[in-house]
Amino acid sequence: MPAELTSLDFTGQTIYVGLDVGRRSWAVSIYTDCFEHKTFVQRPDPEALVRYLHKHFPQATYRSVYEAGYCGLWPHQALTALGVDCIVVHPVDVPTTGKERKNRTDRVDARKLARTLRSGQLQGIYVPSREAQEDRCLVRMHTLLVKKQTRCKNQILALLSFFGVLIPDEIAESRWSRHFINFLTAVPFASPSGQQSLELLLDELSFVRQQIARHTREVRALASSELYRQQVALLRTVPGISVHSAMVMLTELVELERFKSLDELAGYFGLVPGEDSSGDKEVVTGLTSRRNAFLRHLIIECSWMAVRKDPALMQSFNQLTKRMRKTQAIVRIARKLLARIRFVLRKQQPYVPCVVA
Repeated sequence: MPAELTSLDFTGQTIYVGLDVGRRSWAVSIYTDCFEHKTFVQRPDPEALVRYLHKHFPQATYRSVYEAGYCGLWPHQALTALGVDCIVVHPVDVPTTGKERKNRTDRVDARKLARTLRSGQLQGIYVPSREAQEDRCLVRMHTLLVKKQTRCKNQILALLSFFGVLIPDEIAESRWSRHFINFLTAVPFASPSGQQSLELLLDELSFVRQQIARHTREVRALASSELYRQQVALLRTVPGISVHSAMVMLTELVELERFKSLDELAGYFGLVPGEDSSGDKEVVTGLTSRRNAFLRHLIIECSWMAVRKDPALMQSFNQLTKRMRKTQAIVRIARKLLARIRFVLRKQQPYVPCVVA
């Protein structure tokens, strides 16, 4: 038999690979244009998967998909580097039947992903570069450290309350100052165990505070780097934007050009209403639950600062509060502030306060 008839050649054909990625194993489902080839479990090794595809479907075009999750984006980067067209999808964007929802397994999820990828129903999320992801991780550490600090403070107050230690009013007004910490170290206990419990918590609080101070220095150093210096300087001309908030926005957005309009950008920030409508019934459910949690919290916080500094925003806020609650008005201000941020970044021009909003 001629050699060309015994060799495999899938030139012009597309192979679809659905992945349910886990820390210790991947469920892999491989589909062709006509049928399901195989569903199996392998170790989390992109190179092993690509070797399998090359062996069984040489010269084919490979497309893969997996859901965004705690495994991060490294499988996407590894598969892309190996020549596989890979997309990452938001889990709620994957069409799911009731049967699949009630009988979830890794293999079922992998088949579902491969099948919907073949049908063209999936749209991938934006995947930043490895360097951008690492910068984002550094900036996000602020939220984690502040949560640790808050937890530690609450544990100290709970310990004092448990043993009936009252905080004098003159001390309570300067809570967590050096004077307040000195008061805590002098709190008497009936035994060394109680004193040691409080000292351990105070040591933890001191350590977390040092970490926050170090993190602040690291973020400021990153903000002054060539990559971010100009953008941070432009954003700081917008009322309510600090170095930290500018770095959060830049590392979360990465590329502003991927948002074609202000509405798309506002949707990413979560500043658009949710809707639950059917037929003639229209129900607006408030702000959508789908958002970048870091950005929505940040833009609202910055808006409260901006209404105190920008006369135009202050005027708009005062007018809005005449017909709605302040918490609703600040969302409208947040969208106005976002429009200013978008203008500054797109035009590469500093913001100039005006009289009219």
